[in-house]
Amino acid sequence: MRKKSISRYGMGLALAICITTSMTAFSQGRIEYFKYGDFNSWITREIPESAIIGGKKKTLYEIGPTRTIEGAKAYVNEGGSPWATSNVYAKMMGITKGSCAVLPDTRSGSNKCAKLTTIMERCRAVGMVNIDVLVAGSIFLGKMLEPIGSTSEPYSKMDMGVPFTKRPKALVLDYKLSIPENAERVYSSGFGKKKKLPGHEEAEVMVLLQRRWEDANGNIYAKRVGTARERFGKTTAGWVNGHKIAIRYGDISGEADYKPYMGLLSEEKSYYARNSKGKMVPVREIGWDSSDAEPTHLIVMVSAASGEAYTGTLGLTLWIDNVGMAY
Repeated sequence: MRKKSISRYGMGLALAICITTSMTAFSQGRIEYFKYGDFNSWITREIPESAIIGGKKKTLYEIGPTRTIEGAKAYVNEGGSPWATSNVYAKMMGITKGSCAVLPDTRSGSNKCAKLTTIMERCRAVGMVNIDVLVAGSIFLGKMLEPIGSTSEPYSKMDMGVPFTKRPKALVLDYKLSIPENAERVYSSGFGKKKKLPGHEEAEVMVLLQRRWEDANGNIYAKRVGTARERFGKTTAGWVNGHKIAIRYGDISGEADYKPYMGLLSEEKSYYARNSKGKMVPVREIGWDSSDAEPTHLIVMVSAASGEAYTGTLGLTLWIDNVGMAY
């Protein structure tokens, strides 16, 4: 297989975009916060929905420089923001609709944070569409590809990850979690009946460091360099500040506290990225890399759910603030 390296393309620019120069002490090291990772600055989008479903204006939010965007327009990351959200402008069967499960919230005074919640989006148009879609609020490093035209293959609408060559020790963030009492876990993709699922839903923070390469046919492969995944299943009494999730390098599958969800991504759950030919393709994780390998890409995702797409607990809400990498 002839390989085409993608590790160096745009690397310096991507690192400058993702990480601010703000640093604080961390166990004789430092913390580098992601740009807009304090969530004090937001873009407001005003999407006029189609008249056939009510014609109301839907407000969506994106993480980036403060401004307002009017109209049903595909969003592209602005102001050097590395963040995308699960908020989307959709256009299906000629119907324009917006969905918003990530929004700014006030933490104290003028200090804002990000609020990620799980909602049910309903779209009703007599004789055309009648769907309920469960949406878990999520943010991730990368881009959302709008307008969304269907609920099939959700990961193919997300360009996941950014170029990155550092080897941080941990991801650091402040968080607060609220899980409704007697909460149910449900699946609803918009077609067919909603399904109740066993167990209870949890919020999740995920960090994956990958070494990616592309072959002559445009297929992208990866080996897992570093892993940090944690799930949160209990309501907190308030904010948990400076929470650290250690990043472990190499093959961690034999470690005592290893959990199945920390493993390599199966082919059907592969995240997508745009290849050198401009096409969105799955990034196929084919193995664990050596513990001293240099990554080429970083995936960070924070979500109000931890299971399959369109699966979650209505009302489960995760607040986050001050997201950075510790070295």
